[in-house]
Amino acid sequence: MAARALLVTGAAGFIGARFVESCNRRGVPLVSVDRLASFVDRPEHRGLDFGARVDVDGLDGWLAAEAPGLAGIVHLGACTDTTEMDLDHLRRVNLEYSQRLWRWASAHRVPFVYASSAATYGDGANGYDDDEASIPKLRPLNPYGESKQRFDLWALGEEGAGRTPPAWSGFKFFNVYGFGERHKGKMASVILHAYDQIRADGEVRLFKSYRPDVADGEQRRDFVHVEDVVAVLWFALERPLARGIFNLGSGASRSFLDLARATFAALGVPPRIRFIEMPESLRARYQYATEARMDRVRGAGWTTPFTTLEEGARRYVARLLAEA
Repeated sequence: MAARALLVTGAAGFIGARFVESCNRRGVPLVSVDRLASFVDRPEHRGLDFGARVDVDGLDGWLAAEAPGLAGIVHLGACTDTTEMDLDHLRRVNLEYSQRLWRWASAHRVPFVYASSAATYGDGANGYDDDEASIPKLRPLNPYGESKQRFDLWALGEEGAGRTPPAWSGFKFFNVYGFGERHKGKMASVILHAYDQIRADGEVRLFKSYRPDVADGEQRRDFVHVEDVVAVLWFALERPLARGIFNLGSGASRSFLDLARATFAALGVPPRIRFIEMPESLRARYQYATEARMDRVRGAGWTTPFTTLEEGARRYVARLLAEA
């Protein structure tokens, strides 16, 4: 694979840049797709070699003219803002963009790996099992999750019609955290917000619970370290995974209290946690618990243990401090 370039979309984003970093370590040539300004205006990307850089708006023309012999496509480019309400924007960026890349990969026989999202599961009423037969039953809580759901269903429809890349896999990312997400602002992980709050005033502020059966701070997520996500993407490329849509979490649900305490411990600061009101606009769309069922990806051959929340927070905080 090293002799030919990988095309990585969203390469200047959080997960994309960490994937680029892994390519640099492996000596893999790259074609990196994103807004050109994003390659230079994000300090956490300093020192990365993005290879050939293609502006996302010029990707279709580049593929038509200059893309012989790609080793694969890792499609991470998307609008990931779960509060985005512009349906036309989400349709263009999260659905139609992905469809064009899929069609190109199918026509040119290039392996295709893409990012779906745990937001497709909605409130979890139908569980977090990545059995593909259950996908049509899922009810996302927000337009972002709906846009990811629509592409998953479209991809399965294309497979049913016999129109697929030679190998393809989609991954429902759960709550990914790790170095390189500061540019995401309010959409960055709670670990980064906790780190900033502790450094600023020695406390962490968490949302109150609005369900009587869930105590404040006991809202739960499947937190997965970005290094584990990158490792699974490489597993999908190198095995390669023949086809399918898989969960990508740690397989362990942890509370926001656990996360806050892990961040305090990583900084060596005594815990001080205050609960605040959740904005009204979020309450109806809030997931109270997520946990990835990881049986299918393990059944496909993945055997490496996932990073614990405590170890992941320690690594993340150490890098934030080192690169401050």
